[in-house]
Amino acid sequence: MATPAQWWEGARPRTLPAAIAPVAVGSGVAAYEGSFVAPKAMLALVVALALQIGVNYANDYSDGVRGTDAERVGPMRLTASAAATPGQVKTAALTLFAVSALAGLVLVLWTQAWWLLLVGVAAIMAAWYYTGGRSPYGYRGLGEVSVFVFFGLVAVVGTAFVQTEQLTSLAFVAAVPVGLLASALLVVNNLRDRPTDEVAGKVTLAVRLGDRRTRLLYVAMLVLALTGGIVVAVGWTEWALLTLLALIPGLPPAGAVLRGASGRELIVALRDTGRTQLLFGLALAAGLALG
Repeated sequence: MATPAQWWEGARPRTLPAAIAPVAVGSGVAAYEGSFVAPKAMLALVVALALQIGVNYANDYSDGVRGTDAERVGPMRLTASAAATPGQVKTAALTLFAVSALAGLVLVLWTQAWWLLLVGVAAIMAAWYYTGGRSPYGYRGLGEVSVFVFFGLVAVVGTAFVQTEQLTSLAFVAAVPVGLLASALLVVNNLRDRPTDEVAGKVTLAVRLGDRRTRLLYVAMLVLALTGGIVVAVGWTEWALLTLLALIPGLPPAGAVLRGASGRELIVALRDTGRTQLLFGLALAAGLALG
């Protein structure tokens, strides 16, 4: 039986900013529009966190039973290490998907926006079939696109909508840099795993692009995300320039990736990328609220 510490490590806490940042930014958009509703924001956070941890466990299960994680540098894998049985990890993933769905259903009933049910079903299916099923799209280099859509556009715009009950251009614009940073997390993760993924037949975007182009893509995503904060500052409120604070944690991983960091060095880059995304999201949310 895996220990609580092992379950926590298996949840991959370094990736949790991908769930927190979009909810913060979506709530910042709602505050800018004068429609911030704290209970709705908290429910949106439950949806995002449960989905993020659920997809991490689902990936642990699916990659583990396929043997993809047999040789891997990075966080502990519960299935591959045999700390937990495949069934236990699968049950944990499905339980968290159920928690996410339940919190989402409360938001649907609260807003009476029934189309959100379809969005929720799509998000859970995307989470499972990233590495699950017979033909997982994460094995075909499409993971970053899915992350951009669901942990960028859907999470930010959805969080803003359940509070403002309207779709605004600000929500869509603010979602772009958040999605880019969430995708950058996956890019640096897959850059670390590229050698073993290639051997295991897992064709991620990093495997398709190769080492050098993956590194350039990662840095480009960071630069474009910071540019997105400037766009919000120009178009809506100069307080969005607070996002430039994200340069502080963002420069070290960018430099390390460009210098050719590999293996365990990229675990640090993954951590710092998460910190960059979290600081960016909180700074943009604060800037929008102040605006």
